[in-house]
Amino acid sequence: MTGGRSRFQVVGTILVVAVLAGCSSSTADRARRGDIAMESFTAEQLYGRAEYDLSRNKAEDAAFYFSEVERLYPYSDWAKRALIMQAFSYHKAELYPESRAAAQRFIDFYPADDDAAYAQFLLALSYYDQIDEVGRDQGLTFQALQELRKVIETYPDSEYANSARLKFDLAFDHLAGKEMEIGRYYLRREHYSSAISRFRVVVEDFQTTTHTPEALHRLVEAYLSLGLTDEAQTAGAILGYNYRSTDWYEDSYKLLKGRGLELEAAGDGWLRQIYRQTVQGKWL
Repeated sequence: MTGGRSRFQVVGTILVVAVLAGCSSSTADRARRGDIAMESFTAEQLYGRAEYDLSRNKAEDAAFYFSEVERLYPYSDWAKRALIMQAFSYHKAELYPESRAAAQRFIDFYPADDDAAYAQFLLALSYYDQIDEVGRDQGLTFQALQELRKVIETYPDSEYANSARLKFDLAFDHLAGKEMEIGRYYLRREHYSSAISRFRVVVEDFQTTTHTPEALHRLVEAYLSLGLTDEAQTAGAILGYNYRSTDWYEDSYKLLKGRGLELEAAGDGWLRQIYRQTVQGKWL
C-alpha cells in the first residue's frame, strides 16, 4: 500500500475506537443482516470493521465491508483503499474470481496509482494459486502466465516483479510437465508418433525448463522403437552436450551403446536443426 502502510494493520487509534464502539461486532452484524442501514456508518467505520475482521482471519467478512465502502462512498479516498483491500481479502478467502474482479477494477480506475502493480500481481495470483496437479486442465496456467507477464513488463521496477518472474518460470515449467505427462502416456501405449510430437514441443518450446533432459531421453526411446536411429542418435547427442550430468543422459547412453550406436548428430531431421542451434550455435 502507499506510504508503507501494512495491509494488516488497523488504520489507527480512531478506527480502533470506531471498531469497538461506533461499529461493534453485534451492530455491524445487524447491519449486514439488514436490521440497520449500512448508510448509517461512515466510510471510516466500515473500513475499520473490515480490517478488524481481517485481523481475525475472517477474510470473506472483511471483503464484504470493504465492498460496502466502495459501494457507499465511491469517490472517496477510502473507496480506493478499500478496493485494493477487497481484492486482497477475497484472495485470502480463496474467492479467486471475486479477487480478480476487484483487482481489475482497481487497475481500470487507478492505473497510475502506486498500488496498481500490487493489483496486477493479485490478479495474476488469482490464476496462479489455482494451478495444482499437472493432470488438470492447463487453461489457468496460460492465464497465470499472461497476467504474470503484465506484472513483469508493465511494472518491472516494482517490488512484485521478481516474484512474478519466479512464478512465471514455475508456471512455464508446469506447462512443460503437462506435455511430458501426455507424452509418457502415449509412449507407454506404444503410440510413438503421438509421444514424439509431445516431447518435441518440450524440446522446441520449453527448452529452458527442467523437463528438457527427460524429453530428449524419451525421444531416444521412441525413435529407437520406430527404428529411426538417426533421430535417436541426434537426441542423444544433444542430451550428452547439454545434460551430461543427468541420469537421463546415462540411460540414453546405455540404450544407444547397447545397439552399437553413437551419441552423435545424424540425418537431417528437426533434431539436427536443434543440434545446429544449441550445440554448434548455427541459427540459419
